[in-house]
Amino acid sequence: MAKRDYYEVLGVERGADEAELKKAYRRLAMKYHPDRNPDDKSAEEKFKEANEAYEVLSDAGKRTAYDQYGHAGVDQSMGGGAGFGAGGANFSDIFGDVFSDFFGGGRGGARGGPQRGSDLRYTLELNLEEAVRGTTVTIRVPTLVHCKTCDGSGAKRGTAPVTCTTCGGIGQVRMQQGFFSVQQTCPRCHGSGKMIADPCPDCHGQGRVEEHKTLSVKVPAGVDSGDRIRLAGEGEVGTLGGPPGDLYVVVSVREHPIFQRDGKHLYCEVPISFADAALGGELEVPTLDGRVKLKIPEGTQTGKLFRLRGKGVAPVRGGAAGDLMCRVVVETPVNLSKRQRELLEEFRSSLQGNSSHSPKASGWFEGMKRFFDDL
Repeated sequence: MAKRDYYEVLGVERGADEAELKKAYRRLAMKYHPDRNPDDKSAEEKFKEANEAYEVLSDAGKRTAYDQYGHAGVDQSMGGGAGFGAGGANFSDIFGDVFSDFFGGGRGGARGGPQRGSDLRYTLELNLEEAVRGTTVTIRVPTLVHCKTCDGSGAKRGTAPVTCTTCGGIGQVRMQQGFFSVQQTCPRCHGSGKMIADPCPDCHGQGRVEEHKTLSVKVPAGVDSGDRIRLAGEGEVGTLGGPPGDLYVVVSVREHPIFQRDGKHLYCEVPISFADAALGGELEVPTLDGRVKLKIPEGTQTGKLFRLRGKGVAPVRGGAAGDLMCRVVVETPVNLSKRQRELLEEFRSSLQGNSSHSPKASGWFEGMKRFFDDL
């Protein structure tokens, strides 16, 4: 029977990289593995087919030959076709990962020895001014540290860990799964090869206890939400003498009552009176460095943006500071007195019949009239 195209077997494109090939093969191996499909010849054949395809495509030389000459380019090097169990190192390497999924461990299981401590994450809330200018803050972080009572050994003072009786100190046990024999991390000592007969009363045999530590964090100017500050070695302490992890301080900037931030630029709304918008004037507007004067030309419409250059944020990684964008919002007067209403009525009457004072309104009404005329 003619062999299927190897790319078709794995269900990948011809330009697939190593990670895509490995992922596709793992999926098929998990699905058609004989231990999961006992007495199913069809599944066993598909398993062999996937193994053969992966062996060729995961080898750069064989893949090149296959791409150029098809099956004829690789059949000779594979002895006329790879059967079940063929593939040598490639098969063994990939299947170490698959065994981890089948049996909860395997070739890639953790062995005894120093283990690096876990990294920690701490969310630091700042106000906008602190984020823009930079600051130094003190934080208190829960973490795991060496148990001082047992000096990190996990054994009661005056005693010591002993060799694990299950694995004999190797840290691995051999398991038989069908016709495969695989190694798995020892379930009793978890790969350390040692077990604690008399655990420390303070850490209960873990060698680590939870404590809070106080740290000083220097926040550079210009940080924004999502930025991370790495404090090397300030994470959880490692096990069996392993190095500690790192602490990542993640910045979260609180909302500001006046400014909205977009990268290095700031935005704010500036309410102005109807009279100032019509006649023009000068207003004081806030910036992070204090108040500045903003000149409003006559006839300013609501939504108009005024740019104050350099009044934004200097980026944390360097570069010119951004700008402050002031959006004008014309405020309609409320709670009018009788005299004020009379003046506005008189003003409105003076505008009637002259569309030059309201060009936007005039254009909008003309557009609406054409729309209905076309219906």
